[in-house]
Amino acid sequence: MGEYIPTWDLESLFPGGSTSKEFKVYLENINEEIKVLSDQLRQLDSERKNLVEEVVSFIRQLEHTMFHFREAAAFISCLSAQDVTDEHANTLVSKRGALSASFQGVLTNAMQKFAAIPEETWIELVKRTELAGIEFVMNEYRDTAKDLLSTEQELLINDLSVDGYHAWNQMYSTIVGNMKVEIEEDGEVNSYSIGQASNKLTAEARTTRKHVFEKLQEAWEDQSSLFAQTLNHLAGFRLQTYKHRKWENVLKEPLKINRMKQETLDAMWSAISNNKQPFVDYLHRKAEILGVEKLSVYDVGAPIANDVRRFSYTEGADFIIEQFRTFSPKMADFAQMAFENRWIEAEDRAGKRPGGFCTSFPDSRETRIFMTYSGTSSNISTLAHELGHAYHQHVMNDLHGLNQRYAMNVAETASTFAEMIVADATIGQAKTKEEKQALLEDKIQRSVAFFMNIHARYLFELNFYKERENGFVPAARLNEMMVEAQKEAYQDALDEYDPYFWASKLHFHITTTPFYNFPYTFGYLFSLGIYAHAKEKGGNFEEEYIALLRDTGRMSVEDLAMKHLEADITKEDFWESAIRLCARDVKEFLEL
Repeated sequence: MGEYIPTWDLESLFPGGSTSKEFKVYLENINEEIKVLSDQLRQLDSERKNLVEEVVSFIRQLEHTMFHFREAAAFISCLSAQDVTDEHANTLVSKRGALSASFQGVLTNAMQKFAAIPEETWIELVKRTELAGIEFVMNEYRDTAKDLLSTEQELLINDLSVDGYHAWNQMYSTIVGNMKVEIEEDGEVNSYSIGQASNKLTAEARTTRKHVFEKLQEAWEDQSSLFAQTLNHLAGFRLQTYKHRKWENVLKEPLKINRMKQETLDAMWSAISNNKQPFVDYLHRKAEILGVEKLSVYDVGAPIANDVRRFSYTEGADFIIEQFRTFSPKMADFAQMAFENRWIEAEDRAGKRPGGFCTSFPDSRETRIFMTYSGTSSNISTLAHELGHAYHQHVMNDLHGLNQRYAMNVAETASTFAEMIVADATIGQAKTKEEKQALLEDKIQRSVAFFMNIHARYLFELNFYKERENGFVPAARLNEMMVEAQKEAYQDALDEYDPYFWASKLHFHITTTPFYNFPYTFGYLFSLGIYAHAKEKGGNFEEEYIALLRDTGRMSVEDLAMKHLEADITKEDFWESAIRLCARDVKEFLEL
């Protein structure tokens, strides 16, 4: 097997990068398609005799345009992420915003039109052969309209959001992309991007971790007044929109997006809050291992082994493929194809945006993965995580476009499931007690991340929105709220927290999805239930797993769990049983 190349291939999609002539034409065609959709909607009237045929024709065109828009949006995301200094890419980001507003405007208008169709006619419509299988999404569109303002008002919100809402997210990304962190190493001062510097927080030496953490804190502090502006104003726009729609619960939108009930969310966090003691014990034990009285926030992800193995990109890729194959040959074949076809941008270089993502190109039936790979076991987990996302989309490529829009919480199920396969297989292959302990600890770190780190993000965001309703929340107060949330989530198990985490975490500044946090924990615990089921079924589960993934875009998460796992996830029992599996890892770690 040859070496895999750690840079992605975007030329096969649209040659020429951000100045691609083909892509320019592609964008122009999408604009024309949106105009066609608008014309179709203008003619659509609930009183017309051929209404059913017109709706069927509109949905057919909507699917095509949706594929093309998602393709274009994904390409722009890749261009802007790979080089934050690419001015042409930044211009395309603005064009994407305008295009998104136009497309969303059409969709909003369509929802309003659907809501006006008489019930009897609607029932006949969704039973049509041409719409078979997309009844759930069609009904969802119709129900959503009942929570919105008039078509004219919603279209105005969409248009204003381009420069009044999403622009704050773009501003944040631009500032972060241009930030540099000066780190002293071996008597020299080296300049790193935020992503590169963050990778050094897992360094073996505590003095290095502390130095990097402090330098990162300085960098975030320098820009904190700007980030307080971006966070406050995008939240303010969101709250004003909710106010006019008469939405009193700030969680209404994220719950609707994730197709889940408040009872499910409450049951999950309640189960976690009541079962954190094993993970607090783990943090105390890790402090002993590292020779400190209490861990600081930069120690949580520190390696406990003296000699931490580094994996080349090819070694990491081969390792993932091998572990995937023990569970699912189809998933392994897919991962291998993704590496061979250069669908992954993993090079460790300056100029890239921090973090990682997977984005889908539904028109080409391809995906692309973005991350910064430096050879750590954590990097391998991230890579497996993103490949889980990519495989999820892969098994849905032949479904109707409306059924491919699955929510973040179930998207995170597939990704964390892929992580788990790699982690468990690695622990099972450990050759020494020390190696097993280190690998087990790496796995437990993920539980801590989902039960404590993500919980802190959720608590912070919940409290932030309460205060934001009364006016602008300054940076100093944001720092206080962040530390308060971390202390509660970690049950005061640390001696030093990260006050600027609200500034450093991109997810707080994302405008596409509010509360970009609890779906991760949902996906983690839900995937544990799936994984336990898979181990019980053995090699017979691959097709069942694919069936579950294919259903994620066409039912609520409660129905999905009941159908495929026979589980009621509105009850704490389901979540507690999944948490117990994680607690077993802690028990084994403490015994080792």
